Amino acid sequence: MVFVRSALFLLWFIVISVVMNVGCLPLLLFPRRAVVDAGRLWARLILWGLKWIAGLRFEIRGVRPKPFTRAFIAAKHFSTWETIAFMALHPDLAVVIKRELLYVPLYGWYCLKMGMIPIDRGSGAKAIRIVLAAAKRAIGQERPVIIFPEGTRKKIGDSADYKPGVAALYAGLGLPCVPVALNSSLYWDGWFIRRPGTIVVEYREHIPPGLPRKAFMEALETSIEEASNRLIAEARTVDSAWNKERA
Repeated sequence: MVFVRSALFLLWFIVISVVMNVGCLPLLLFPRRAVVDAGRLWARLILWGLKWIAGLRFEIRGVRPKPFTRAFIAAKHFSTWETIAFMALHPDLAVVIKRELLYVPLYGWYCLKMGMIPIDRGSGAKAIRIVLAAAKRAIGQERPVIIFPEGTRKKIGDSADYKPGVAALYAGLGLPCVPVALNSSLYWDGWFIRRPGTIVVEYREHIPPGLPRKAFMEALETSIEEASNRLIAEARTVDSAWNKERA
């Protein structure tokens, strides 16, 4: 049944993505906000399909930053799910993304128009300066900045690998950092399988500005990793109990 529902959701995902990517091309000539709103609609349609086709819901815990506020968010990155969900959860995001994504036809054009923040990971300190300048502009527009501090998706059980870019943004923006923990890869597995259940997004206690670099990195990693591990263990316990009841 999981295979069938995953296949139906994949069909939904492809159809919605093709229709909106092609149909929204004229919006590239309009103000940026039009593309942002279209992106949020796309994200909500994808989440709707996950809920009603694949049986995959989500739950928010903690205090989510209010819309149109100055916020710096650092999130665990387990799957593509969170890159979609954050678009629905926040009205107008500036996400730090790999520069290579800008070269993806249509998708890259929309990322540029929406004001995402590309990073050239091979340019070292220069790349950090460019990203920081773009992040400051976004914050000035009251757009939350979101970074995945490990730079790429991780599998459950992988060792944490937090990159220095997140510390540079923390120091340069002078804002509290909002850590976010997830358990998404238990249910969004690779490019195809979507298991029924509940993905939990947990906004953690803010890390105040002004901490030394080492203290900040330790606090961020501890907050995200411990909470993510707890959410994963909790979900596995709930899913195991549910499976036993069905049996």
